[in-house]
Amino acid sequence: MSIGLDDDHAALADSVRGFVARHAPSEAIRAGLEQWVTGTRPDYWPAVVEQGLTALHLPEEYGGAGAGGVALAVVIEETARGLLPGPLLPSLLTSALIARYGDDDQRKALLPGLAEGATGATALSSAGLTATAGADGDYRVSGTTVPVLGAAGADVLLLGAATDGGGEVWFTVEVATASAGAVATAAGKPVDHTRAVGTVTLSDLVVRADQVVAVSAARLRSVAAVLFAAEAAGLARWCVDTGVAYVKVREQFGQPVGTFQSIKHKCARMFIASQSMTAAAWDGARALEEGESQLAIAAAGAAAVCLPGATELGLATITLLGGIGYTWEHDTHFYWRRAMTLENLLGPAAEWERELGELVRGELRNFDVDLSAADPAFRERISGLLAEVATLPAEGSARRERLAAEGLVVPHYPKPYGLGASPIEQLVIQREYERSPVDQPGLIIGDWALPTVLAHGTDEQKEFFGPATLRGEIVWCQLFSEPGAGSDLASLATRAEKVDGGWRLNGQKVWTSSAHEADWGICLARTNPDVPKHKGISYFLVDMRSPGLEIRPLREANGGFLFNEVFFNDVFVPDNRLVGEVDQGWRLARTTLGNERVSIGGARRIPTDLLELSGSDQLAAAPADVTRELGLTFAHAHALSALNLRTTLRSLSGLRPGAESSVSKVASNDLVTRIAERAMRWLGPAAAVAEGVGGQRVERYLTVLQQLLGGGTVEIQLNVIAERILGLARG
Repeated sequence: MSIGLDDDHAALADSVRGFVARHAPSEAIRAGLEQWVTGTRPDYWPAVVEQGLTALHLPEEYGGAGAGGVALAVVIEETARGLLPGPLLPSLLTSALIARYGDDDQRKALLPGLAEGATGATALSSAGLTATAGADGDYRVSGTTVPVLGAAGADVLLLGAATDGGGEVWFTVEVATASAGAVATAAGKPVDHTRAVGTVTLSDLVVRADQVVAVSAARLRSVAAVLFAAEAAGLARWCVDTGVAYVKVREQFGQPVGTFQSIKHKCARMFIASQSMTAAAWDGARALEEGESQLAIAAAGAAAVCLPGATELGLATITLLGGIGYTWEHDTHFYWRRAMTLENLLGPAAEWERELGELVRGELRNFDVDLSAADPAFRERISGLLAEVATLPAEGSARRERLAAEGLVVPHYPKPYGLGASPIEQLVIQREYERSPVDQPGLIIGDWALPTVLAHGTDEQKEFFGPATLRGEIVWCQLFSEPGAGSDLASLATRAEKVDGGWRLNGQKVWTSSAHEADWGICLARTNPDVPKHKGISYFLVDMRSPGLEIRPLREANGGFLFNEVFFNDVFVPDNRLVGEVDQGWRLARTTLGNERVSIGGARRIPTDLLELSGSDQLAAAPADVTRELGLTFAHAHALSALNLRTTLRSLSGLRPGAESSVSKVASNDLVTRIAERAMRWLGPAAAVAEGVGGQRVERYLTVLQQLLGGGTVEIQLNVIAERILGLARG
């Protein structure tokens, strides 16, 4: 999955990928190792300019193409994926900053040259330089900067210096026109062998007022974080692709190592990390078109997720490759080195976590979808209907019945059960529910059961179960899991024997949510033991008040009784409650499991509850630690929300979903666990008693198992990602 979403971005990525493959194959990169670190301009640099890569993001009036932030991120991602050496990233950063924060005169003076191939470099801190204010707004600046990416050989520098009054000033320097001896750049010995990292020494340099750029270090670093995150995402993609390709062919004990479950899970985790980084980088890139506060939030999240993430994936890839990955001859260490350099130039990562923790206390990231293209008449109709429903009594069934009659319980269902709402109409309905005092009903397990009945059931089954479920008159449970067949549903042992007029069921189900409250259950039972296990299963609708059905609540670690054991002792199910054909239940089960509630744009994972707790005076944890952990949690929450938003936007564009939905389940489980753990640990001794705020947080932590186990364990989800997405073979 690339940062880009639409066809134009895909075409751009293909073009850049081809360019890098032609001009910077691995052997050419290795041949120029001594050249890249000195800042010498690469031989292919004129081709970079001709390809338009230096100008794509700049306004058209200054020689650019005005393509926007996401297109810029796509270019950076793909050049990083191919490890393109040279000064492209620091040059793009410098021109992007001048385009965003420079005045008209500065843009006119500098952007055309940068678009045409002049190289740039930007310091990410004002440390090391001091500026003394003079008359007419000018400064005299002296000192030596901290390490700057691309400083050696740069034509245009964007630097910062501390002022006498305790502030800072940022300014541009055109090296060729600077006074003799006032500017000296020195190439250091970089960790990344494919790019120059050096320092800039200024000796009483006069900086005129027209060279001063109206930008702060925080804003400058936000833009840098977005571009660095895009590059980190490209590095991560290469690492995952390389590691997965290797374990498919590397054999141990007579079989590819990719068939070993430990390797599968490691690859799946690496893939999830890479996808989360891509989503975070994309969110940062789209924020380049937004205001400063939203950019700051998105950039901090992207930095916290992507910069250390790329470094960690570099190491994980080498360990996946084994000894060969640790040799100089293999390219992985070059990617690892570049990731380290990105992280360290903008680091430390903990500062980004703290920054985000502070920022979200004042403003939350906006993941809303622009609905300006939606039909206003449709919006008005939905708004009017919900206003009418709001006049009905909140207690009782009147509101639910009206919503069901109007198709507003599950709007994406086909008529007459829903509205057959398109993705954008679903978003409009969701937005109108949010504005209304009327809550949108949920079907819970009915969200799994009813689509299967509507897709495969008889007309009588559809008519009996459909409207009643939508009105809330039928509550469902799912009778799939068994003591000996948890995630491996095909191994179930509950038997269904044919008798006059129906079927006789015997066996046991377990982990059945809310069975003690359910009216009906969807049940898988074995109807033919003599065929392969996937082929002898049938799909039944079971009345939970049937004679012979025994329900025993399972008391959970949190003290509650959500789950149950269900025993079938000669339970009779009539023929008209068999869904589909005999022995074809596995196909129907896949429909059920694939129909968790379709909620276009609704899967925002913003831990506002944790944010509220972070301001409590009952916390035992140090405030600085709370702020940092809050920021890290929000960084991953924002990445998950960006994943879900990308899925929504794909649907709105008529594109097939990417890998986001498969990643979201595991990422969501990780986030839920992280939130519950941190909330409990912040409270310290107060969480040792089962009452008050401490007891409440411990109970929430004890309850995370409901999500971790529901719908298949994380380990099963990792197997699914490894086998179905990454293509690793079954063991």
